[in-house]
Amino acid sequence: MSRVRLSRWLLVIPMGLLALATIYPLLFTANVAMKTRREYILDRFSLADSLRFENITTAWTSVGMARYAANSILVVACSVFLLLLFGSMAGFALSQLRFRGSTALFIGCLAALFIPFQVIMVPLARVMADSGLVDTYPGLILAYVAQFLPFTVFLMTSYYKTIPAEIVDAARIDGNTVYGVYRRIMLPLGAPALLSVGILNTLFCWNDVLISLLLMPSADHRTLMVGVTSLRGQYSEDIPTFASGVLIAAIPVLAVYLFLQRQIADGVAAGSTKG
Repeated sequence: MSRVRLSRWLLVIPMGLLALATIYPLLFTANVAMKTRREYILDRFSLADSLRFENITTAWTSVGMARYAANSILVVACSVFLLLLFGSMAGFALSQLRFRGSTALFIGCLAALFIPFQVIMVPLARVMADSGLVDTYPGLILAYVAQFLPFTVFLMTSYYKTIPAEIVDAARIDGNTVYGVYRRIMLPLGAPALLSVGILNTLFCWNDVLISLLLMPSADHRTLMVGVTSLRGQYSEDIPTFASGVLIAAIPVLAVYLFLQRQIADGVAAGSTKG
């Protein structure tokens, strides 16, 4: 029993320290957001004297955070919809349909996962500029789809490969076309994976700064994460207001993690299935 307790403590202590290291930046940001500028200058690590929401109100109204939030919601919703549509179609084709070159296509999707965005950002910017898609919502949506589609295809293909091929064969014998099998069989069976992948892609697109900053230079088209960075430029000495903007941008992500953490874990595990 002593060895069991010791082994448990050896796991609890590191995990507790890891949890503390993860939670502390959020608590520190929330505490700074409740301070006045004078309180922050005097002692940035002390607790706020009282709960003040003036900084949050200032951050929300001063630089048009409501407009930035609406831009993010529009872009993320359209991007995730296209990612799920194309990713589920490609996953079904690569996992259940037999055609020449399917293995090479799947390996190509895997290879795309290892290419960092910094490598392709300059060619992407030139292509978008030549196509007239810079500073447009369709341009940013297409960039998100291109960036995160290999990840979506990989997870959906891995999930669909766990579905017995006999189900697809039986549906084809019953007279379903390939589209009918996809719509009537694969989409309902793949709903758990679609939910998980959709949540992950939502977090990826919402948290992005680099792609949005590159393709959306206009202030009217900024996303919320890029809008937060403008607070630091306008209020260079007002760190509590900047911390309030960071807190506003983090609230949707925290809500997703708190209420959908099981689905997020399932989505991460989906890529480790056979295939």
